[in-house]
Amino acid sequence: MKKVVASGMIGNGLEWYDYALYGQMAALLGVLFFPKGDPGVQLLLTYGVFAAGFIVRPLGAVLFGWIGDRYGRKSAMVLAVLMMAIPTGCIGLLPTYAEAGLIAPILLTIIRLLQGLSLGGEFAGSITYIVEHAPENRRGWAGSASLVSLIIGFLLGSLVVNSLLGVMGREAFEAWGWRIPFLGGIAIGLVGFYIRRCCEESPVYEAAKQDNQISKTPVRTAFAKHPWQMLQGFAAYMTVTMPFYLASVYFISFSEKQLGTSMETALHFNIYNMLAMLVTMPLSAWLSDHIGRKKVMIIAAVAMFLITPLLFTQLNMGAPIIVIGLCQFIFAALVGMYAGPVPALLVEMFPTNIRFTGMAIAYNMAAAIFGGTAPMVCEWLIRTTASNSSIGWYVMICNIFSLIALYYYKDRFKQPLH
Repeated sequence: MKKVVASGMIGNGLEWYDYALYGQMAALLGVLFFPKGDPGVQLLLTYGVFAAGFIVRPLGAVLFGWIGDRYGRKSAMVLAVLMMAIPTGCIGLLPTYAEAGLIAPILLTIIRLLQGLSLGGEFAGSITYIVEHAPENRRGWAGSASLVSLIIGFLLGSLVVNSLLGVMGREAFEAWGWRIPFLGGIAIGLVGFYIRRCCEESPVYEAAKQDNQISKTPVRTAFAKHPWQMLQGFAAYMTVTMPFYLASVYFISFSEKQLGTSMETALHFNIYNMLAMLVTMPLSAWLSDHIGRKKVMIIAAVAMFLITPLLFTQLNMGAPIIVIGLCQFIFAALVGMYAGPVPALLVEMFPTNIRFTGMAIAYNMAAAIFGGTAPMVCEWLIRTTASNSSIGWYVMICNIFSLIALYYYKDRFKQPLH
């Protein structure tokens, strides 16, 4: 089991490192790849390209879900890591707008679409693979390993960017040093590819294959026979995806542009936010193995709903640095508490023959609509309402839909996978 978890975590963490770099350098990429002008408009355009990568994630879910349910989890995971590493490295080779004009943002958008296609299958594959290997009483804990590796990937991206800024200085980093983290993604991706090639197939999938239970049309079967589960998964994931990208991506530019902190301080806050989720995710997942996924997630969603408006009323220009950091840290901890049991819950929702496809489509649809657009929508909300509190209301709307889905969900945390 340790080998299984390690292999799933390493591949997933490396892939999320690649994906995280774009969000962590969004403000700089806006300057490099879009015409000079209003920095706010540049940032909106950059987040628009970020969102574009999420638009194709449901297509990636269909593609990799079909591969994973038809030919095995391992095949899908190996292909996904390659499809992320190569495009990420290509970002480090792109010409800027000053060098190539409109070709630069067009190429950047194409690469983001390829990354989104890959990630549409990556996370679902990692979750499915790990949880299907886990014993019944530890599925929550094991599933949280995928989230932990996601956070480690984001942290690695932050640490690399911070280290380069410290060593090179801001001027050199903005001139050419920003390319280094992206180019490093190629080597990292090759390591992930090698590790996954050595993995063993999921025993649950192998048993279904031997019993001739594998679906030849997993996409059609998922929509025809399990639409309610897919809708539940979609709504339950709303309180993961929108708040997560708020805490892990948007807070960086938000702290710098709206709250007046330096880029270095904003990146430090980002690291603390990641650490908060790194601790609370496995904790809540462990708790869900004992009292159930549903109870833990409802408690966390209600807490987020009640506390979020209080936090965002404190986040204003001129607020003390310690207040800004503490509010973001508390919010990230709440996100981690809700998200921890989610991988196991998604796996337990669906039968083995369409599990990869069903959960991948459900969560990727939520990620495409509410996750990828979160930085762009939050920036638009602030510019439109002139109030940071508007972001908090958006979070609360996601909480309400997730709570409705969880109310009707029948917990299966003590039942064997079927």
